[in-house]
Formats: sequence, C-alpha cells, structure tokens
Amino acid sequence: MNSIDNTLFIGKVLFSLERIASTNLYALRLLDEEKPIEGTIVVAYDQYAGRGQVNKHWESEPGQNLTCSIILYPDFLPARQQFVLSQLVALSIADTLRFFIPKGVKIKWPNDLYISNKKITGILIQNALQGSTIRSTVIGIGLNVNQTVFTSDAPNPTSIALETNATVDLKLVLTKLAQNLEKWYLKLKSGKMEEINTTYLEQLFRRNEIHSYRRPDGRIFSGSIQGTTATGQLIVDTEKGAELFSLKEIGYVL
Repeated sequence: MNSIDNTLFIGKVLFSLERIASTNLYALRLLDEEKPIEGTIVVAYDQYAGRGQVNKHWESEPGQNLTCSIILYPDFLPARQQFVLSQLVALSIADTLRFFIPKGVKIKWPNDLYISNKKITGILIQNALQGSTIRSTVIGIGLNVNQTVFTSDAPNPTSIALETNATVDLKLVLTKLAQNLEKWYLKLKSGKMEEINTTYLEQLFRRNEIHSYRRPDGRIFSGSIQGTTATGQLIVDTEKGAELFSLKEIGYVL
C-alpha cells in the first residue's frame, strides 16, 4: 500500500515500516530533518515501544492492529484552541469504528475510544508551537483491530475482531481513518469548530450519567460529566457543584 485512495491529501505520502519503536518518534524525526507534505502517514507492522497519554505503554501484537502517526500543519489554529485537534481526531476514529461496529462507540475524555466500557483505541497528539500558533502536530493512533488476547495490565481492552467475531483488513481500516480524518480536519479549516464541539459532546462517554470517579489522593466521588471547556478541561457536576478537571486530576472508576 503506497498511498490512500479517495483522499485529497491525507495519506498521499505513506511510510510503511516493518518494525519500529514508535511511529510518533519516526514522524517527529521526519519533521526535524525535512518538512513532509501535510497528511503524511507513518504506519508500522510492529510498533514495540508505543505509548499513550501520561507515558503509558500501548500493547500491540505485531501485524494485528493499526499503529500509525499522521503529520498535519494546523498553523491557522491558535495554540489556546489546540484541544479541538483532540476532538476532531476522536471523532474521526469514532466514525471509522462505526463502519465496523455500528453501536456502542463512545469517546472517553479526552480522546480514548470505547466500546461500552472497553477501550479500543488510544491517541497521543504531540504539537509543536511557534509563537501563539501550532506549527505542526503529530497524531499517534493505536487502534485494536485483530488482536484477541491482551497480556498487559490494561484493565479493559477490546478490538474490532473481539466485538464482531471477524477478521478485518488493516488497509481498509487505515483508508477509512484517513478519509474520516480529512473530513473533520477540513471542517476545522473551514471554521466549523462549533459543529466539532457539539458532535464531540454528543458522543462523550458517560455524559449526563452519574458515575464514580477518583481524585489524585484516592478519594472516590460521584459525579455527572457535563462537557469540556475550550481548553480541554472536563466539566463534572459533583456535590460541590461544577468542577473542572485536567488530565491527571480525575480517574474513571470502571
């Protein structure tokens, strides 16, 4: 697979690698050495040192899952609005998953993808700033496709194969992802941030439901997710009223 069909620019340049520590690290090295065209994708058959949010390891059996990174240049976007990139990437993957799994796809803040209470995708976005704007972004995606046995201590993994009892063509998954990412990115470029935010909130895991959460000191509390701020904080209605949480300030009790 040399490039993605039916897109304008996402995946027109495609680096397909056999074995690599991290597609994000490879993409960042490309950015240091040259300026790849926007939409360049790095995809690996075997990514052995991938990581997710807060440096967690991402388990991926070689040849069974989609591990890739996409390079974009959203230099039109103020740095203070960079959370919208997380939103549109999550929406792109959600649309891709629904092609294979029509029901149960939700976005777990800030940008994990869940099927019911099980995690199927992790995302790591690394932005480079220039002044008050974003010079470049590398979007790392680990999507569980055909893996059916997980050996890490991840508490709740699943995959497309586990949810559908069918093996899926990885090239098809990558093609759908590229097409959906391009769709949502072009919406951002055309100023449709409100549509992105509204759609993201509609698909937010546990929104308007009362569940248990954990504070950094281990205390458990009940709350109802209401949405997110423009800078990406999670808004939770608790007994104290509306509270705002950053990434490491709240844990989900599943």
